[in-house]
Amino acid sequence: MESINPATENVIRRYENHDASRTRNALDQSIRAFDAWRQTSFDHRADLMRKVAIVLRQRSAEFSSLMTSEMGKPIVAAEGEIEKCAVACDYYAEHAVSMLTVRAMPSDATRSFVRFDPLGPILAIMPWNFPFWQFFRFAAPSLMAGNVAVLKHAANVPGCALAIEGVFHQAGFPAGIATALLIDNPTTEALIEDPAIAAVTLTGSTRAGRAVAGAAAKVLKKCVLELGGSDPFIVLRDVDVRKVAQAAAEARCVNAGQSCIAAKRFIVEEAVAGEFEAGFVDAMRAIKVGDPMLRGTQVGPLARADLRDSLHDQVRRSVEAGARLVTGGKPLDRKGYFYPPTVLTDVRPGMAAFDEETFGPVAAIVRAQDAEEAIALSNRSDFGLGASIWTRDIVKAERMAAQIESGMVFINGAVKSDPRIPFGGVKQSGYGRELSEFGIHEFVNIKSVWIKSD
Repeated sequence: MESINPATENVIRRYENHDASRTRNALDQSIRAFDAWRQTSFDHRADLMRKVAIVLRQRSAEFSSLMTSEMGKPIVAAEGEIEKCAVACDYYAEHAVSMLTVRAMPSDATRSFVRFDPLGPILAIMPWNFPFWQFFRFAAPSLMAGNVAVLKHAANVPGCALAIEGVFHQAGFPAGIATALLIDNPTTEALIEDPAIAAVTLTGSTRAGRAVAGAAAKVLKKCVLELGGSDPFIVLRDVDVRKVAQAAAEARCVNAGQSCIAAKRFIVEEAVAGEFEAGFVDAMRAIKVGDPMLRGTQVGPLARADLRDSLHDQVRRSVEAGARLVTGGKPLDRKGYFYPPTVLTDVRPGMAAFDEETFGPVAAIVRAQDAEEAIALSNRSDFGLGASIWTRDIVKAERMAAQIESGMVFINGAVKSDPRIPFGGVKQSGYGRELSEFGIHEFVNIKSVWIKSD
């Protein structure tokens, strides 16, 4: 594996893949660790999880710099990601016990209840775009539930993968509780089928989700899939247009647009579409693109050259199909995999910018005659991860939220993840939930116990 700085195109470091023997030893260690870890108390797990949060905060500068070097996230955003991981660890350290406590259930028995037992080693197949957060939002609840984690990270962030394993080691977790494996895709597929693995979680593309779901289905293993998105950002006619246009630009360009929940399709009521477009283009042009290590940078490079080229091809195909390019639209002439904030207007279904997930700072403006057409356009997508609605009419927005086909709807706010609320999608955006009580219950055996006394 190679770690390549996407801002400079320089190789940071090369890593040897873990061979079959090392992978087998790691799995065996995970099984042994699980047998002991599942017997530990919630208080013990919580103490260690809080120590993880401490380590993350103490080493934030180091981990943020590593993240920025490997995948190009602006350093300020990287620091925010590390803090978010620490918050999730603290949250589950405090709340896991109440989420997993035995619950009495009415039945015809003398006494009946439900308990939540851990499953075993969970294989976490994680992407590069939020290289710490994606793992911690799974690991914090899953480890608190008594499971252990085996991390297969994206091939371009091996340094982050090993750093994550090191965090748990430094915090005092026993060996085998959180293990990082540097392995390729064929080895990963074999790992899914290995009896040592109890279940699988994947954050990644829809294509990867289908492959993982198919492999898991062959051996009847539970999996949670958090896949791609083409989130609609609906703007109704009663808003402060300039203010919402600024929020829209920020929502599109978070993490250089490389986020499954970044707003991608801006569906605007015709009455304010012209004003919104003008304000939105101004806001996108004002975003500072540059060296992600500089604190003033808002958008860094895309993570890989092929991702930049694929994004540009989507822009090209959309323009050929009739979309109008207003700003941006071609790779920057400089070292690194940079692509400028780009706005396409007159976008309609059938165009790449509407139908496909655009994983970069490319925005598609779509006009709708009214709120009803905005809902129809929002739902005219294979994806169903997040959506946001911007309006002063909250009652109307709540009615619209009930009709939108997505796992999350945010009203007057950009879609985000929060440990307190469930995260996940429908349709080609996957299934299952992460975070909150719903997330911690994904990887437990919800076991009914029925007792009849003589």
